Amino acid sequence: MAYKVNAKIQRWGNGLGLRVAGLMRDIPHFTPDTDIEVEVFADGFTVRKVQPVKRSLPFSEAELLQGLNADTAQAELLATPSSAELEY
Repeated sequence: MAYKVNAKIQRWGNGLGLRVAGLMRDIPHFTPDTDIEVEVFADGFTVRKVQPVKRSLPFSEAELLQGLNADTAQAELLATPSSAELEY
């Protein structure tokens, strides 16, 4: 179901702004820092929430750690901090 809401575009700093309040905020559950996508047309625009993309990594943590031990981890390449670096 769609609702029509009358609003006004107003000056906001050096640009223009549209206050997202009431039904425009509550029905789509917009909160501060909500990622959105704006589709622009000659006579207006549409705002939609960005659907999070679930990314699949090529390896699991278990696969990355498989076969790792003190000899294969190259721990000898790690720097040893000096006492001055540890005292802060």
